[in-house]
Amino acid sequence: MKNKFIFDIDLNSDIPKYQQLVNAINDALANNTMLVGDMLPSVNSICKDYKLSRDTVFKSYTILKDQKVIDSVPNKGYYVANVTRKVLLVLDTFKAYKEVLYHAFINNLPDNVITDVQFHHYNIENFKTILNNSKGKYYKYVVMGFNNEEVPKVLDGFRNEKLLLIDWNIHSKKDNNFVCQDFGDSFFEALQGANTLFEKYKEIYFVFPEYTYHPVEAIAHFEKYCKTLQFKYKVINIKSLKHFKIEKNIAYISVSDRFLGKFLEECRNNDLEPGIDVGFLSYNETPMKKFIYKGISVVSTDFKALGEKAAEFIYKNEPLQVFIPTNLTLRESL
Repeated sequence: MKNKFIFDIDLNSDIPKYQQLVNAINDALANNTMLVGDMLPSVNSICKDYKLSRDTVFKSYTILKDQKVIDSVPNKGYYVANVTRKVLLVLDTFKAYKEVLYHAFINNLPDNVITDVQFHHYNIENFKTILNNSKGKYYKYVVMGFNNEEVPKVLDGFRNEKLLLIDWNIHSKKDNNFVCQDFGDSFFEALQGANTLFEKYKEIYFVFPEYTYHPVEAIAHFEKYCKTLQFKYKVINIKSLKHFKIEKNIAYISVSDRFLGKFLEECRNNDLEPGIDVGFLSYNETPMKKFIYKGISVVSTDFKALGEKAAEFIYKNEPLQVFIPTNLTLRESL
């Protein structure tokens, strides 16, 4: 009897043939063309129909068996054993706000999805190793990139329908799937909600440490905001917090939580009251910022919504291109 499953195997592709077969079977499962309990074509029939060697087919089936996708019965052959799907989530670091994203992501996935998490720490060699070694081993890939010229080449090795870029769309192409925050116009618009509070201070300092990986486009939109509202301002590119001193009647915007700690320490040592003598607006919401001191004002994307949207890409199997807006949360620090 002729096999009811038709796999797309390109004999001229750079992708190894065994990996193409693994991908084809996983795609058939994703599209419900194959279901739990279905028998797979025999090794001999695959070899004959697709001009593949027995070693190639055995290697493909062994990979799928190791992943617990398929199993075998002596003298009967291979069958679909499980529709459990593995997803790779690649993050830069595991800061507090990334934890919010992570939990929103995994808590909104179906029960049959398992997530592996790895961190590149903004190291391109780590990034390449993680992605290259994982190729073909996962149902889908959710990747947080960074500003490095080698990143696009690594991402080019993944099919669009399997890849989702999150947080920053610096290397996204027009056909890529992404769920990202907007560090430009949305940041500018969010600042508008603090107009009357910034008026209390003689100047606004945007503290942008040299050790940060925050997108520099935020600086241009901060400057645009200050010029539009006619606020005096400075962009402070500090190398170290060691000798930095807080000034009275200045409002600070910071992308670094390390600087937030320095700010609060300086306020305590110099008897300065946040929200009265000095102002502070922190980038990126975390669960603790509403409780620190009397509450830290925050400009931030909704990392919970970002994680939830990323989860949709896993179970909906539809193209996805979404910007999560940046919002302002005002507390007593400003």
